[in-house]
Amino acid sequence: MRLTGAGVNRNVLFAAGCFMVAVSACGSTSSAPAPAQKSGTARAAAGSDEVLATVEGEPITDGQVRKALGQNLSKLEEQAYELKKQQVEDLIAEKLLSAEAARRGTTVDALVEQEVTAHVAPVTDSDIAAFVAANRSRIPGDPAQFTGQIRNYLGAQRSASQRQTFVNTLRAKAKVEVHLEAPPVFRAAVVTDGAPVRGDVKAPITIVEFSDFHCPFCRTVQPTLTQLLAKYRGQVRLVYKHLPLDSLHPQARRASEAAWCANEQGRFWEFHDRVYAAGPDASDAALGKLAAEASLDRAALDTCLASGKATAAIQKDVDEGTGHGINGTPGFFVNGRFLSGNQPMAAFENIIQEELKADQ
Repeated sequence: MRLTGAGVNRNVLFAAGCFMVAVSACGSTSSAPAPAQKSGTARAAAGSDEVLATVEGEPITDGQVRKALGQNLSKLEEQAYELKKQQVEDLIAEKLLSAEAARRGTTVDALVEQEVTAHVAPVTDSDIAAFVAANRSRIPGDPAQFTGQIRNYLGAQRSASQRQTFVNTLRAKAKVEVHLEAPPVFRAAVVTDGAPVRGDVKAPITIVEFSDFHCPFCRTVQPTLTQLLAKYRGQVRLVYKHLPLDSLHPQARRASEAAWCANEQGRFWEFHDRVYAAGPDASDAALGKLAAEASLDRAALDTCLASGKATAAIQKDVDEGTGHGINGTPGFFVNGRFLSGNQPMAAFENIIQEELKADQ
């Protein structure tokens, strides 16, 4: 395996690990989350006054175009930035390795063999067994048929990690300046008035969750959200918006309507937690049981559901979510910045830390 180019490592990792790709959102047409930018300062994507066209003397500005395209343009710009950023990092690494090889009077391949390959521990059967145990739900069929791929995948990971460690030591001794700038951050204007809030209502960071009570990915992300609220107490608040996916979960809308009515009684989160824990059942008996557990007034709940107010409110949330381009649940806006799917805690924290830094 040649490790002289970072791009080679990424391709090897992808080829070896492609069988483990898993969709992290219900109904999503793409499993790729919108990438969180890691610029030092989050900038608003208000656009500029640059005139792109005129009609009878009336200008069409860059700002107008950006506002109309919104998140769609932002995603493309972020993807282009990430591609450029990775290529810049690859070229930096190649130049550092070439310079070090020249300093030692050797070749890049020999340098990598000495400083990287020689320090990579071989993948053992125990390593493979541990990997299978940790990722069993993501491996289709009999894991034994993927033993060779897993071994290559783990080996490539170790090689890439060791290579990056060595490149980092070279970079620390060199003068490296990166001038590539991240694109402007797009912030969606999400309506939160009247929606249930968990956490400090005055917190500077707002996570708006568009979710489906019967989506398994929405359910599995709940512990992550709980951890975020605990870790960033007073700094993060969670706002819940309903986006039941009728074609996938035909009873989810009824659960959302009941939850909306629970919010009318000030018991939304008590009901919310029990619905996610109970699973995809919104029959009268199931909702009645959950209502009792959440200490709801059953008569008031039935009256609310019969009034049609919940139906209109849920549809309003659905229209807003689809209007923002959400095509799968869960979908999140962190201070207006979009994250798609059941994201790990680190994905939220990257944005939260940037927002807190910008707020100082």
